[in-house]
Amino acid sequence: MTSGSTSSPMTAPLDVQTLIREQRAFFRSGATLDYAFRRRALDTLYDVLAASEADIAASLSGDLGKSEGESYLTETGIVFSELFNARKHLKAWMRPRRVSTPLFLFPAASRIYAEPLGLALIISPWNYPFLLSLAPLINAVSAGNCVILKPSSRAPATGALLERLVASAFEPAHVRLVQGGPDTGNALLAGNFDFFFYTGSARVGKNVMRAAAERLVPVCLELGGKSPSIVCEDADLTLAARRIAWGKTVNAGQTCVAPDYVLAHERVKDRLLTLLEAEFARFPGPDALHNKAYARIISHEALERLNILARGQAAFDVASRRMAPLILSDPDPDSPLMREEIFGPLLPVPGFSALEEALAFIQDRDTPLSCYIFTRSRQTARALLQRLPFGGGCVNDVLVHAGSHALPFGGMGASGMGRYHGRAGFDLFSNLKSVIHGSQLLDIPLRYSPHGNCALSLLKRLLK
Repeated sequence: MTSGSTSSPMTAPLDVQTLIREQRAFFRSGATLDYAFRRRALDTLYDVLAASEADIAASLSGDLGKSEGESYLTETGIVFSELFNARKHLKAWMRPRRVSTPLFLFPAASRIYAEPLGLALIISPWNYPFLLSLAPLINAVSAGNCVILKPSSRAPATGALLERLVASAFEPAHVRLVQGGPDTGNALLAGNFDFFFYTGSARVGKNVMRAAAERLVPVCLELGGKSPSIVCEDADLTLAARRIAWGKTVNAGQTCVAPDYVLAHERVKDRLLTLLEAEFARFPGPDALHNKAYARIISHEALERLNILARGQAAFDVASRRMAPLILSDPDPDSPLMREEIFGPLLPVPGFSALEEALAFIQDRDTPLSCYIFTRSRQTARALLQRLPFGGGCVNDVLVHAGSHALPFGGMGASGMGRYHGRAGFDLFSNLKSVIHGSQLLDIPLRYSPHGNCALSLLKRLLK
């Protein structure tokens, strides 16, 4: 454990400037530049997390009703994977990268140096409060930054646990967790940070981007949107139904990359609907409202919103805050159900008769965070991947791309900007400083004026 294990938790009132001064001084000391320091911080974090697996599962159950299996599959396990990968590759990531040098610069050498940005603010959401706090934190620490982490106040059990874990793993001048609601978030956004990383709604994302613009600092926005699934005529319908239903019931649909709606080819739509009903009957089952392995809706307000989107057709239980999955065939394309991100277990299934129709349907809307294509045809998959803009996705699967540290994760357009996970996350929290190392042994006169006809001719040849 570091000296951070004995620090007191962050309490109100919040003095943002003092926190920033402390972290700025620590960063300027150069302590985070050393490989050994970064590796030790990651190792300590691993030790703290490994000793707290039961507490992590309990906090996620308390906030969202997640089962232990779902918590590990979708949060804890992915954090460990990100952590293992960072520890394994950190030395290579930190090493200056050799790149080629144009012939006209001979005999110079070219290098790219990854240097930390400085002080990073990470604001995480409530739906995956453990994963979406620690995955970017691991990237930021690997890259040598100091961090203030603000988790969502809507997941208080996980927030309290994260506060204890962070205090145990890091020196407070290196990484500190700050609790609070929107006022705390706004106070932090007014601080002199070098990078903003935000996961959440587009509405708040715009505020984060405004704050970043005021200070001309980079920002990563991990937002959401209506992620479509396209089920083509030749799809394996049994597999498609099983995986779409799973993706819609994970965390009760409260997932930024959940299959928001399904565009089903009209020739297979009825069969797909039958298979989807069967999958939902299997899990969460006929007694979904009392199935303790099935996650809860985060709040009564969110439950009421979902009920309004479903026009009162969904079964739900106020006491347990659970809502049974509901399939809505051929919804009104202009209804709130098809215009707003659902963030719950409602599954609209509009049909289409030709791929061009499905393409136009998606392209006429905001760019989605994810897209899922179900087809047996590589040619069809390739065509859709080429023509549909989206952040990331799967062919013949859902959600799982978001759990891979080898795949840069992020959105496009209204679904966000910036990529993290693995090496991409390290680069996101780094300034990739480009440097030419000039030769002191040879000074070719070609660069110097005046340039006669011969020199100019040679320059033109070298610069083509």
